[in-house]
Amino acid sequence: MQWRRIHRWLGLWAGTLALLVGLTGLILAFFPVRDTWRAVQAEPGLTVAVVAQRAADRISGVEEIRRLPSGEFVVFSFDGDQARASRIDPASGQVLGDYQASAVERWVRNLHRSFMLDDPGRLGAAGVALAMLLLALSGTLMLARRLGGWRHVVSGRVRGTPAQRIHGISGRILALVLALSSLTALYMSATTFGLIPDDSAQEPDVVSVPGEQPDQAVGALPLLQALSAEGLRKLNFPAADDPEDAWAVSTDAGDGWIDRRSGHVLAWRPASAARTLYDWVYALHTGQGLWAWALILGLAGLCIPVFWASGFLIWRQGGARVPRLADNRPAQRADTLIFVASEGGTTWGFAQALHDALTRNGHAVHTAPLEQFQTPESARQVFILAATYGDGQAPAHAVRALDRIAGLAAGPVPVSVLGFGDRQFPDFCGYAEALDRTLRAAGWPHILPLECIHQQSPQQFDRWGAALSRALGETLTLDYVPRIPPTFSLELVERQDYAGGDVGPTAILRLRWRDSGLLARLPGRGMPHFKAGDLMGVVPPGSPVPRFYSLASGFRDGFLEICVRRMPDGICSGFLHDLRPGDSVQAFIKPNPGFTLDASRRPVVLIGAGTGIAPLAGFIRGNARKTPMFLYFGARHPDEDFYFGASIRRWLDEGRLSALSMAFSRVKEGGGYVQDALRRDADRLRALVAEGAVLRICGSRPMANGVVEVLNDILSPLGLDVRRLRERERYAEDVF
Repeated sequence: MQWRRIHRWLGLWAGTLALLVGLTGLILAFFPVRDTWRAVQAEPGLTVAVVAQRAADRISGVEEIRRLPSGEFVVFSFDGDQARASRIDPASGQVLGDYQASAVERWVRNLHRSFMLDDPGRLGAAGVALAMLLLALSGTLMLARRLGGWRHVVSGRVRGTPAQRIHGISGRILALVLALSSLTALYMSATTFGLIPDDSAQEPDVVSVPGEQPDQAVGALPLLQALSAEGLRKLNFPAADDPEDAWAVSTDAGDGWIDRRSGHVLAWRPASAARTLYDWVYALHTGQGLWAWALILGLAGLCIPVFWASGFLIWRQGGARVPRLADNRPAQRADTLIFVASEGGTTWGFAQALHDALTRNGHAVHTAPLEQFQTPESARQVFILAATYGDGQAPAHAVRALDRIAGLAAGPVPVSVLGFGDRQFPDFCGYAEALDRTLRAAGWPHILPLECIHQQSPQQFDRWGAALSRALGETLTLDYVPRIPPTFSLELVERQDYAGGDVGPTAILRLRWRDSGLLARLPGRGMPHFKAGDLMGVVPPGSPVPRFYSLASGFRDGFLEICVRRMPDGICSGFLHDLRPGDSVQAFIKPNPGFTLDASRRPVVLIGAGTGIAPLAGFIRGNARKTPMFLYFGARHPDEDFYFGASIRRWLDEGRLSALSMAFSRVKEGGGYVQDALRRDADRLRALVAEGAVLRICGSRPMANGVVEVLNDILSPLGLDVRRLRERERYAEDVF
């Protein structure tokens, strides 16, 4: 948890400077790419002697030849009293044009390295590099924990709010590059301030031997004939007015000094390990000489503003986010206390509904963040509404609340826990479970046992409210109103009805969006794109709370299809069952990324019962690539509730479905449940999972629990169970 605090505060305090460093780094990454593409490179086999001789033949007064990291050759010379710098073709010595270092590049580099503040600025830049390194490390650790382990860091699906997904995905792209860039910046800063040796040894005290013989031609010097032009850094010509001056050459392999008259090597100093290391560090940090890496650095720099902005949004959305609650009594004068742990703030909406309902019933209610947990003498009952972050962690603001509660002596006041989470995570409601275990182990009583709500389900919250009403002996109305996204109009075009026997009638409804023209199919126009397994939200007339139905179709099918059982006194199911072709309904799409299928050739095992067949039918319908799919379906009677039966048999003939296993509980012979179908096919199931199959389960919660028990038994010889499959993102449920 300390890593989260480090990450948050470093991001806030060092984020702006890191943004400046990142943006200037993005600009600087452009120059190596430009320079490399512009440079005329030395051909393999070309020697320093040939390049120098041809340059000397064409340009008078040559003092130095330098090969830039981009591979470009520049000759520095004097034409009379006029200094010149010329770009040349290394093969011919022909002058290609004047060379002038970019003033913009120099200005941006100074801003990047020292914020225009010389040594104090360099120290500040080093501090920012250290902060960026810690941000990369802490962010990677947090991402690993959130995704359920290191093996998911590269390919695991990032879930959460849009800002969290953007931050996680951009962080995944940036982490390695950012860490490497920070490490190299710190190394270069350390060499600048003398903390690490940089191979700046003094040049050897060598001179050319005086004599009457003329200078050797540069093309005739044996050492230069042996050195490749591709490894040249610079070649200094001896000064015409200093007879003792010598040739000095610097290459990737080392530095040499040559007698100007005899051509003998006066000294040779191989490149040290420290210099080689610094060269690589410099190249990795700047992209100089590595144009492809410079592109990667540029792309990483381009992600930094997105990374910073999404992180800022997460910080703004995070924390307790305590809303203004009407009639929130002081804790010491309240008979009911509600404590909330929320990472993104959504749990506070449920807390507010509970607070308002209890207040209307005459209770004096105090609601506060969980870290303020207490049980004053006035308290008669306490409720904890706790969301879970990542793999069972506490929300950031409540990080120490569990330890604080564990340290309190149990009292007579009942403390009940209501958890919020997402079943696609292995540690669904893990933090709420930890709170409940701690409270029960300490001896705290409760009014209701722990209940866990999946994906902020209003229906589950209503059911919990009904149970609380019975426990308190009073009528409690929880007016939780979730935020509803913009809706679109759908027209019912076809329906297929099933009698359903004693469970009530069921209908498969096919709907189309009205603006179904070509323009409406473009991204951002008309209907949003959706997949089979996503959810369609319907707000029935007279109710502010949407009901969700799993989609049995994808956007490419050109329609939305749902399977709806009419529930006793069901407001939304009754409304939908009363629709006739031509009637319209307002709806919206809720993505369900933890359940939908990605494009893959791995086998797919589909397990469903009753109306839970809907998204599984959608997966089969969309299986145009004929990926191996195996369906296990359970219902009561084949004549009453074998939903999508005709389509499923057609898909089986077409090869979209590889095999079908069914179980019907109300037939006289061979009856059973979907769990029995799984047991009968245990060997094939075990083999499919061993091949890497993914599993999707849809139906009631009791059915899903029974399936988990059977699968654990079947997979135990493989050393696997459902939890491990879930951690590897190979198992997902959509239950109701």
